[in-house]
Amino acid sequence: MKLRIKRDMLFERLSSSVLETGLLDQLKAFKQHGSSNCYDHSIAVAKASLYLSLLLPFRFKDEQLVRGALLHDYFLYDWHIEKPEKLHGFSHPHTACKNAKRDFADLTPLEENIIKRHMFPLTPVPPRYRESVLVTLADKYCATKEVFAALRNKFSRA
Repeated sequence: MKLRIKRDMLFERLSSSVLETGLLDQLKAFKQHGSSNCYDHSIAVAKASLYLSLLLPFRFKDEQLVRGALLHDYFLYDWHIEKPEKLHGFSHPHTACKNAKRDFADLTPLEENIIKRHMFPLTPVPPRYRESVLVTLADKYCATKEVFAALRNKFSRA
């Protein structure tokens, strides 16, 4: 329990540079996995990544980890309605990175790598940094959890 408190306090401090701009609020309008939206999913991925970073015996650049995780799905469209030219799973990391670079001029190469590589192995180029690997794993965990929660809700109503 103490680790969650530490994570939440650290998240509060490290996420402010992204959350206080209000730009991430745009993600609330876009459905993600199941009944979650992109904003809630991004918060969950950032918190899960930070939690893992506190558990593991490695040093992580926590601020960049959190910023990259918050922006990993910053593609700004509803992929359930607006069908991109390429399959969403393959194309959205580059769209998210382009949008993040436009709206957050101080994006670091590590944060860019987190955003561009979070869909590995669906996209063939692997993550370069340990922070990118952590966000990739946290994203898969959170997405799976969200899909199964939506299925549970669907079948419990039936």
